[in-house]
Amino acid sequence: MSKTIHVLLRIWLAACLLLTLGCASLGKALEAPRVSFANVKVQEMKGMENVVHVELRVFNTNDIPLRVKGIDCELTMNGKRLATGVSRIDREIPAYDTALIPLTLYSSVVDLFRGVISLQEKEKVVFGLTGKLRIEGGMWMPSAIPFSAEQALSLEGFMRNVK
Repeated sequence: MSKTIHVLLRIWLAACLLLTLGCASLGKALEAPRVSFANVKVQEMKGMENVVHVELRVFNTNDIPLRVKGIDCELTMNGKRLATGVSRIDREIPAYDTALIPLTLYSSVVDLFRGVISLQEKEKVVFGLTGKLRIEGGMWMPSAIPFSAEQALSLEGFMRNVK
């Protein structure tokens, strides 16, 4: 009896190992999307908070469509946090295509002040955007894809655009 149990246990362990190895190869590795700013508009400035509406151009460089469910990100200026945002979205980005994703960012007056202070004695302004694109994953796909983008502007050009 114990010999039979021992053989069955070995068969069961071998089956589990094969199943695990087989499932590991079924997953789809997704490339991080490329993200850039398409439009930025100050929506509201009040008390201790600023609200900025941003449209991001998201490039899907994968060979499968991405069903976007949400996005969360952080905007930095010269390495200092400027604003954060999160948005629920229901949009599909076809394979090898792009889409505009709207997002509302919130900035405290303190973060904005730190950003402006960091402009002193700088020749350029570096905006950074990092976050996660939340997608409708299946059993074998990730549910979040991290992304990052950076854009540098000369301070002279930046001040001209602000006025």
